[in-house]
Amino acid sequence: MIYFDNSATTKPYEEVLDSFLKVNQNFYGNPSSLHNYGGKAEQLITGARQQIADGIEVKPAEIIFTSGGTEGNNLAIKGAALEYQGRGNHLITSEIEHASVENTLKQLEEKFDFQVTRLPVRANGLVHPDDIEQAITDKTILVSLIHVNNEVGTVQPIREIGERLREYSKILFHVDHVQGAGKLALPLSDSGIDLCTFSAHKFHGLKGTGFLYKRNGVKLVPLLTGGNQEQTWRSGTENTGGIVAMAKALRLVEQNRLHKAASLLQVRDYLFAELKKQSEVIIHTPESAAPHIINFSVVGLKGEVLVHALEEAGFMISTTSACSSKDKTSSPTLQSMGVSSEIALGAVRISLTYENTMQEAIQFIEALTDIIVRLKKVVG
Repeated sequence: MIYFDNSATTKPYEEVLDSFLKVNQNFYGNPSSLHNYGGKAEQLITGARQQIADGIEVKPAEIIFTSGGTEGNNLAIKGAALEYQGRGNHLITSEIEHASVENTLKQLEEKFDFQVTRLPVRANGLVHPDDIEQAITDKTILVSLIHVNNEVGTVQPIREIGERLREYSKILFHVDHVQGAGKLALPLSDSGIDLCTFSAHKFHGLKGTGFLYKRNGVKLVPLLTGGNQEQTWRSGTENTGGIVAMAKALRLVEQNRLHKAASLLQVRDYLFAELKKQSEVIIHTPESAAPHIINFSVVGLKGEVLVHALEEAGFMISTTSACSSKDKTSSPTLQSMGVSSEIALGAVRISLTYENTMQEAIQFIEALTDIIVRLKKVVG
């Protein structure tokens, strides 16, 4: 089995699994307990918080541990919107956000009377900074954008947008960095970012763990209230093993980003070039996109059919976002980019990681070529 579905989830590193097991075997005390077992667990969390903060160059107090990307996006957006609704009720986002952002904003619209502007993207999948500024009103309190689109891999100009938003003191800037973490650097302090979401299982950590960067001075209405863990921002007994494992995963993936980025890009560029040679293939991902995602359609074939045919040949890929891959509707992201519904229904996504090899890419292209010929005969 060759796994090309790393944007859906990544395989945990062996070292990450070892850390998780050792912590849960030996340091299973509740971090809030006063006894020594609790104290040791608390020390491990403090150490992991420091490691993560050092890794992304922020302060430890600016890290809030969560259960992953969905909770992080909900906490950032709902927490900020409800905290600062006295300043205004207008939020800005794009038409190509992850479901955990889009549905959070819908809920704020429907249940709390917020106004949301969803900006279209250009044909290359990018939001133009001018469009952000033109959408700002005196009621705007939050801009929320995805850094790397999870379906097509487009990389938004976060730094330029953040620089422009510095001129608007009452507007907070939230970035969904779930798909970019471990693949692209994102200097938080230099980009004008106030809130930023991370999810461990996208960078070879464990599912059910993540963290939210919250710039010092920013306030949030907590989603979870209770025992006042995480400086009251996120109550609930901490997942000590998962947190320690996440810190290790982030450190390891950053090492890979620094030392293996060229090999990842080489695999991606080979796949891109070979797909372009196929007359039936339409590539939706711009060549300037993130180094690990390629989204394409085969004319006349539905994405679901192609996914299952490739699975039979030993390759794991996906259609759209894993969170919505079982829906039968075409991708709103592709439609926003001007792709027709018929072509969008045929879209599939290859997503790579540093462990994928050139040999796997060569085998994939050979299998895909054979499958296209065979399926075209069936449907033709």
